[in-house]
Formats: sequence, structure tokens, C-alpha cells
Amino acid sequence: MHDVRPGQRIRVRQMIARREGAWSSEVIGEVLSVGDEPTGSWFAHGKDDKLWLHRLRLRKPDGDITTVTVDQHTHIEVLEPAPDPG
Repeated sequence: MHDVRPGQRIRVRQMIARREGAWSSEVIGEVLSVGDEPTGSWFAHGKDDKLWLHRLRLRKPDGDITTVTVDQHTHIEVLEPAPDPG
């Protein structure tokens, strides 16, 4: 996964190719968590018979929390580094 850590402020851009033309989205927020999480897909034959996806949980500037699934069409830009823990 991208080198993203909790506490960073990032911009996430994604594009989905469709027959009617590309659809794009962008979200900016503070990274709350990063990791692989299972889907509800029972047919995937992955770990524990689930399909595991890379996900980012972000807090947007208005306080809303959102989850973004990261794939090969995801572009992540670090806007601010994580605060120094010391």
C-alpha cells in the first residue's frame, strides 16, 4: 500500500472508467487508519474466505469520517506529514 500513516493530511483521487466516460472523485482528510479489511464476499477464496481490500479511514475537514478503498487507480498526495510524536 502507499506509504500513508495516521495523522497525515492527504488528498485521494480516484478514477473509474465507464462506458459513458471516466468518473472521478477526490477527498481530502486526516488519515485515521490504514489497513487491509475483509469484504462480505464469501466467494473470493482469500484469507478466511474473504476478499481483503486496502482501505483508508479519513476525517474530512467538516468532521465527517469516510472510508476509501485503495486500488490501482488511486492517487494519494501527502499534504501534511503526521505530527511528530515526541
